[in-house]
Amino acid sequence: MKHKGEAGVRELMRKAPRPEVAEEPLKDPYTLEFLGLPERSDYSETQLEQAIIDHLAEFMLELGKGFTFVGRQVRFTFEEEHYKVDLVFYNRLTRSFFVFDLKLAKITHQDLGQMQMYVHYYDRVVKLPDENPTIGILLSSEEVNDATVKMTLPECEHHRIFARQYKTVLPSVDSFKRIIRQQRLVFEKKALPAEGEREAHDTP
Repeated sequence: MKHKGEAGVRELMRKAPRPEVAEEPLKDPYTLEFLGLPERSDYSETQLEQAIIDHLAEFMLELGKGFTFVGRQVRFTFEEEHYKVDLVFYNRLTRSFFVFDLKLAKITHQDLGQMQMYVHYYDRVVKLPDENPTIGILLSSEEVNDATVKMTLPECEHHRIFARQYKTVLPSVDSFKRIIRQQRLVFEKKALPAEGEREAHDTP
């Protein structure tokens, strides 16, 4: 799933000290075959989290450039209620926190609402004033329902909260070709407005 708000994340990357290193920071899907987990989700969320910790270097490479690990099951307390964020990273290029919630089932509106709270807490309590807004990513073993995400999140948060599917096996050749075609169409669609604006600008 690609939200138009991802331009906001890319804009942060362009404003970073080394803007050339990560034009597209978010993947869809994330391929986590290095975890050694079966394709079927007959493992628990705890086992998934532990597998990521055991292969932390590979996981951060899959995330992209600039990521540093902050912690797992990071606890915070709000209104006497205790919460734990599955995984927290910090990106030196975007200068922002990335909070991850791991799911083995379809992402629900409750999951998205919980992620909103995590993101708001980090923005209001944890991050420094000169740091950029927190990014929230829900990783699910199931295909993401775009309609659920769009109807749950206000448009102002489409650039900060994302739902992504992960796969524990490499895609087949046919699937890989389909992914490449889809990514090419997305790239061409994004390039068209820029070319139109350039032509309009050049017209006397």
